[in-house]
Amino acid sequence: MSLWPVYTGTSEPHDGIELLPPPPPWRAFDGGPALPIPLDGGDSAAASPDRRHRARTYLATDEAVQLVNAALYLRRPLLVTGPPGSGKSSLPYSVARELGLGPVLRWNITSRTTLREGLYHYDPLSRLYAAGRGSSHEDPPDTEVQDHLRLGPLGTALLPYERPRALLIDEFDKSDLDLPNDLLNVLEEGQYEIPELVRVAQRAPSARVMVDGTSDHVRVNEGRVRCRAFPFVVLTSNGEQEFPPAFLRRCVHLTLRRPSRDHLESIVRAHLGELDEYAAELIDRFLERQVMGELATDQLLNAIYLAGTAGPELDAVSRDALAERLLPYLNAAQDGRVRDESDVF
Repeated sequence: MSLWPVYTGTSEPHDGIELLPPPPPWRAFDGGPALPIPLDGGDSAAASPDRRHRARTYLATDEAVQLVNAALYLRRPLLVTGPPGSGKSSLPYSVARELGLGPVLRWNITSRTTLREGLYHYDPLSRLYAAGRGSSHEDPPDTEVQDHLRLGPLGTALLPYERPRALLIDEFDKSDLDLPNDLLNVLEEGQYEIPELVRVAQRAPSARVMVDGTSDHVRVNEGRVRCRAFPFVVLTSNGEQEFPPAFLRRCVHLTLRRPSRDHLESIVRAHLGELDEYAAELIDRFLERQVMGELATDQLLNAIYLAGTAGPELDAVSRDALAERLLPYLNAAQDGRVRDESDVF
């Protein structure tokens, strides 16, 4: 018996992931031995307060719920596009908390990011230093490759976990043009090699390697890693780059749009509680200004929070002026044009 939807968007943790049906035959993976999922990063004491709050308060749209489930069922990456502040990077925290997928692994992308950085980091200089230090002492040299190697967020997500790990690849559209194609092969195959371990596999067939985000270690045999449960991969994009067709057709694509007034009010309530009269007024003004330029929901949350804390100490004019300063348009040219025209918040 299977369950649809597995992810409901209600923010209530459950074990529905156990009822996820088998993958399509072309997306089945058999890595092993199976690893248990680490402690939940959404509610555990080890998780930072901002991540716990993000996981609990995210409000998924109906479309987001449907496409998250499509990605989970098909074992495909979820490409999430939308304007800044639309909740793209919060989505995987909500899914991981509800389905018990452990701490979210996060890979932040820049124009200099390479695939290898996501898979693992190897420090040959520290190994060389350790070997030299050992040769000048009576102790044997510490030259083991595994002691100078750590898996990255992508490399960790592809370990043979019993349940999918959640991986956020943030601002993927900032990547070098080659990264989507490089990443495509790894996500298609669900596996990768660590050449430094493959080269020494004959004399050291098994290595204990540190994983991303913690000091925990896992066994890697013959220098090869293959997933068991394909990870829940969320790639976020602000639409600054077009991706290759071969990459796009292997992703489930979700577009997040500007929230409606009702959804915006629900977001504010989830974060800050019931709306007072001034909060409702700020929402009205935010929606009016949003027609003229790009604004993000977290800017509105900042303005409402500050109005509720510092507001009582300010007169109405000062409070409005402060709120206006917290809501600059994200497009600098647009913000400058509006200010020149004396468009006051």
